[in-house]
Amino acid sequence: MPKKLPMKLYTYFRSSAAFRVRIALNLKGLPYEAVPVHLVREGGEQHRAGYRAVNPAGLVPALEVDGQVLTQSLAIIEYLDETHPSPALLPADAPGRARVRAIAQAIACDIHPLNNLRVLRHLKRELGVSEEQRDAWYRHWVETGLAVVEAMVANDARTGRYCHGDAPGLAECCLVPQLFNAHRFGCRTDHLPTLLRIAAECEALDEFRLASPASQPDAE
Repeated sequence: MPKKLPMKLYTYFRSSAAFRVRIALNLKGLPYEAVPVHLVREGGEQHRAGYRAVNPAGLVPALEVDGQVLTQSLAIIEYLDETHPSPALLPADAPGRARVRAIAQAIACDIHPLNNLRVLRHLKRELGVSEEQRDAWYRHWVETGLAVVEAMVANDARTGRYCHGDAPGLAECCLVPQLFNAHRFGCRTDHLPTLLRIAAECEALDEFRLASPASQPDAE
């Protein structure tokens, strides 16, 4: 039987979407080959024909596994959870899964798209927004979006050591990268005590530390 090749993750050290998948792979204990795709250098390697053949959207992450290429970070993480069920990244009960998905999507679908690199570039290059205005845009959507997530977890009895219970999962895969970006852009976080507590719990774990931007081979 031919030896099974390791998964190949197309990634960028500061991409929060790729950061999510790195965390999930580490939580699952799955080895993978990191293939850096620099999103800034020489106009962005994601625009080159070679990478567009991998992911026509020109976005990271993309996960090559068993001869297929998977895209979209939440879809990739749920694929990993279905194909490698332990440890689970989603709760066993349907209401719990819906809650965790809602927390993850509040970050990945409501906050992140408004602050993606291509959106920030469009604001500046095409609409003539100043750097100061661009950063104000970023901070507004991150601060208000994370306030919603804080409300989702702060007063819910299902919140434990982590967003849902006492083990990290899909919600934390999204939360930690978003808070990393919030700190990077100088966003206010004093209104997020529950989220900051949960993030501190996560950052004490090797799985999160080894997935962090600073720990990546392409870190600058």
